[in-house]
Amino acid sequence: MNVSVIIVNFNTKHDLQRCIESIYREAGNTDYEIIVVDNASSDGSAEMVRSRFPKVTLIVEHINRGYAAGINKGIEAAKGRYVLALNSDVVIHDAAVEKAARYADEHPKAAVVGCQVRESSDNVQMTCFRFPSLLNLFLNCSGLAQAFKYNHFFGREAMLWWRRDSEREVDVVSGMFMLVRSEAIRQVGLLDEDYFLYFEETDWCYRFSRDGWKIVFWPGAGITHVDGGGHSTCQSALKMFIRFTKSLLLFFKKHKGPIQCFIARFTLAVSFGVRWGIWTITKFMRNITGKDSGYAEGKSQQSWAAFKFCAFGVEH
Repeated sequence: MNVSVIIVNFNTKHDLQRCIESIYREAGNTDYEIIVVDNASSDGSAEMVRSRFPKVTLIVEHINRGYAAGINKGIEAAKGRYVLALNSDVVIHDAAVEKAARYADEHPKAAVVGCQVRESSDNVQMTCFRFPSLLNLFLNCSGLAQAFKYNHFFGREAMLWWRRDSEREVDVVSGMFMLVRSEAIRQVGLLDEDYFLYFEETDWCYRFSRDGWKIVFWPGAGITHVDGGGHSTCQSALKMFIRFTKSLLLFFKKHKGPIQCFIARFTLAVSFGVRWGIWTITKFMRNITGKDSGYAEGKSQQSWAAFKFCAFGVEH
């Protein structure tokens, strides 16, 4: 077996069906298997896979233990020389699975290969980014990364000056399409399941890189990320934002040590506290002028929840 395609699904029945159909149609001539790990969906996803795709290996979990745990469950069942972690809201194009596997064959030092991701026919999604650091965090929290996003220093984390149209070694390949060498997984280990969602691929890439493997973006294979991932989860935006922040701090704690983790938490707390104040004032001003304040209200709630988590560890 050459490639084991692993899709973790949580209540994305229609996206999942479209994704699997695109794999069968566009994967190419490589030998592959499809493994779907369903994380306790309630929308009939598992039943759909059983009835429409009997050749797919279906693993049904009774509780949702998160994305990393789901991918690990699929890896345990995988037979391929490569594992392709794939989001359910992805559509495969033009033999992308075959092409990515062939590229990996030609580059044996590459543990992870990512591909070009499109949100539409003429819009390339800016995937791949640099590892988190205190400098990158400060630039983001201060607004400098947003104000000078195409600058090579201030916009260093997102690398928006690079159009994702050339081959490049990167720190992190985005997890929506992540071809990983099984040999490298045996050396480095599985995904860290402490990351329920977000930064699990960052942690994995960091560990691969630390052990001497290369992380590569290659635009020769391509996919479409439907709606930019906007429908890939049914969880609230507020809860997802807290999970993002929690996972970022977990990365600092695990790889940067307690001092840097404390500084990162303090920096985030100050940033979110300031944002809460700004959005609260904005909401008040829009209310007294009779304008719609819904967006400002949401941002105020989001900032306050994130501040409470960073300052006091309160998640609700």
